[in-house]
Amino acid sequence: MQKLGYLKDERKWLTKKAFFEIGQKMLEDVMKAINEGNYGFHESREIGSGDTVLDTSKKLDIGDDIKHLNIPVTLLNLIQRKKSKNEPIQFPLELRLDDFEKFETKEEVKVAVVYCIDLSSTMKYSLSSGDGTRIEAAKKALWALYVLNKKFFPNDSVYIVGFGSLASQINPIDIPYLKTYDANDNFLHYTNYQAALRLALKILKKDGSQNKKIILITDGQPSACFVDDESQKNEILADKPYSHFYRPDEQTLSKIKNERDVMLDIHNELVYLCYRYRQVDPSVETKTLQEAKKCKKEGIEIDTIMVSEEAELLSYVESLEKHLKGRAYYINPEKIDRVLISDFISNKKKVLHSRNSW
Repeated sequence: MQKLGYLKDERKWLTKKAFFEIGQKMLEDVMKAINEGNYGFHESREIGSGDTVLDTSKKLDIGDDIKHLNIPVTLLNLIQRKKSKNEPIQFPLELRLDDFEKFETKEEVKVAVVYCIDLSSTMKYSLSSGDGTRIEAAKKALWALYVLNKKFFPNDSVYIVGFGSLASQINPIDIPYLKTYDANDNFLHYTNYQAALRLALKILKKDGSQNKKIILITDGQPSACFVDDESQKNEILADKPYSHFYRPDEQTLSKIKNERDVMLDIHNELVYLCYRYRQVDPSVETKTLQEAKKCKKEGIEIDTIMVSEEAELLSYVESLEKHLKGRAYYINPEKIDRVLISDFISNKKKVLHSRNSW
């Protein structure tokens, strides 16, 4: 397999060739399973601004962006104009508006998606059938989705964020190696929606796509949030004197960097940890909703997919999505890949044909 270019003699042993071939096989299996017929496109709200540059050019109009200015043709136009009038060409050159030409561009819809994968300890639970775990089902879905994106939507951006008590950006090629946190990982095994949303927002703000979306894939409710200052901490302690707060030490950060090759997104704030069975602590709920609303304010859609057999856990997610006007899915974890792929390709890209119609 090494000679054929599929395996490396390293800790991350899959080559890119193997990653994409396995992902392609997963995608084909899912497409056969959902049996939806023709491929569609994913949802978007706006047309692109014309970033794909063509070889042809046209006259520059007042108000046009000059970043795609065709300088050789512009200079040639000046020379031809001067020559036709038998005028000498002198420096500095005196360009007129009619001389300017710009490269034509192709308008395309661009979409940026951040998939936030729950890596809390409960994601390692086995599926009801005993065939695999929740995290394995989620990884399979993302693997196939990433390959789908590269194959059919190469201009779009797909980012991966893994989160427990804290979040980190994941190289998509490392999807096969994702694993959950546990109690030995120094309190990183809680579920912090706020951490995932905050990092996803940071990533999407740097992306130039017109349409942006965050998809949370989780099996439970949030059980952690950030505490920004002492006053917030004191408010929590006044209500719950025995509350637990956490800030990772350098040893933990180094351990995670060495073992998982990721940097945890943490600043100076504390993490408030509060697990309540089938309930969400009010402080955690408030901070989670505040972070989600920051994303919505930036025009980012948020959807949530519950990977759990416990239907009761959906009520919080439904409430969150009601506030955000997003979508919540409660699905069988054994079919998460089918649902994700089906949703991703069944929503069609809307192309603007006229000013008032789609």
